[in-house]
Amino acid sequence: MTDRPQPEPRDDAGKLRRVAALVIKESRQILRDPSSIALGIVMPVMLILVFGYALSLDVRNAPLAVVVEDSSSAAREVVAGFQLSPYFDTQVMTSMAEAERAMQAREVDGIVHFPADFARRVAEGDAQIQLVLNGVDANSARIIEGYVLGAVAQSARRRAAEGYANVIAGPVTVQSRIWFNEANDSHYFLVPGLIVLIMTLIGAFLTALVMAREWERGTLEALFVTPVKADEILLGKVIPYFVMGLVGLALCVLAARILFHVPLRGSILVLTGASMLYLLVALGIGLVASSATRSQFVASQIALLATFLPAMLLSGFLFDLRSMPVAVQIVTYVLPARYFVALLQTIFLAGDIWSVILPNAAVLAVMATVLMALARATTRKKLA
Repeated sequence: MTDRPQPEPRDDAGKLRRVAALVIKESRQILRDPSSIALGIVMPVMLILVFGYALSLDVRNAPLAVVVEDSSSAAREVVAGFQLSPYFDTQVMTSMAEAERAMQAREVDGIVHFPADFARRVAEGDAQIQLVLNGVDANSARIIEGYVLGAVAQSARRRAAEGYANVIAGPVTVQSRIWFNEANDSHYFLVPGLIVLIMTLIGAFLTALVMAREWERGTLEALFVTPVKADEILLGKVIPYFVMGLVGLALCVLAARILFHVPLRGSILVLTGASMLYLLVALGIGLVASSATRSQFVASQIALLATFLPAMLLSGFLFDLRSMPVAVQIVTYVLPARYFVALLQTIFLAGDIWSVILPNAAVLAVMATVLMALARATTRKKLA
């Protein structure tokens, strides 16, 4: 009888020692490398400060020309509403020609025209106000239109409450309420979306650069001739950047709560768990890209095109996915950032809504498992 080959005894203690040594080595490399610190810590802080303070979909102090051809109390009351609003920088004019010249010179973004017979039409229940908007920036034009309509409606409600007949108020009073963002502040959904960009930057972009750099320098080939196994190499690479990603997450959450006063209505544990899943996905993409290319330039371009740009443009962070063409909407289903944005906005603004959290988290878990398995298979193949 031939002796059957006996399986090698498990050396769990030795594996832990090797992984710990790799983690320490990688952590020291990060601390010695200024570019890693800049990409992993400094740039996330700069991103959240620049995007948080500079990027806003709200309109404040919009220059507005108010042409008043009627000096009645009804017209003056509505004009006062514009002048007291923080959304407008109101310039009262007496002729449409003057206002049109200001619009053409880009001195104002909108014109509100009160005709000479405004008071009489108010008394007859047939009042009209003309609104002219500069449509060069269509988004700002729509926002200003909403603000103008709101200011006029508020004035009409106030006159109706005082007992005046006013067609602007109409027979029906609309009472609106915005769920999850009562302040109607764009920071409430922009700042959580920034976490996606920062986690993508640390997970995919930084990992792809560092791993590809080691391929170029031959550091990984030196590890291949040692007893260290493929999964141990991956753990040694993943753990330090995973910790760095969690540090970036903590900075983002603190900035969201302290600097921008964004509410966190869900559990911090659920937020951390969802972020860990996405971070594993991003790390997996970076590892696969670097192992497949072994070039810093190519790996960085792949990480940029496959993760960072889609996270900004096709995740729902800046633009509503439902307004995109159907073909583009289908593409977004393979992008992990889409699911992470949905998770973050739900956890921050709505709370622990499990009907949203569980499906999106499950997709991220599947993606993380597939990408890590692919990264291990690619590294094992290179070791052979």
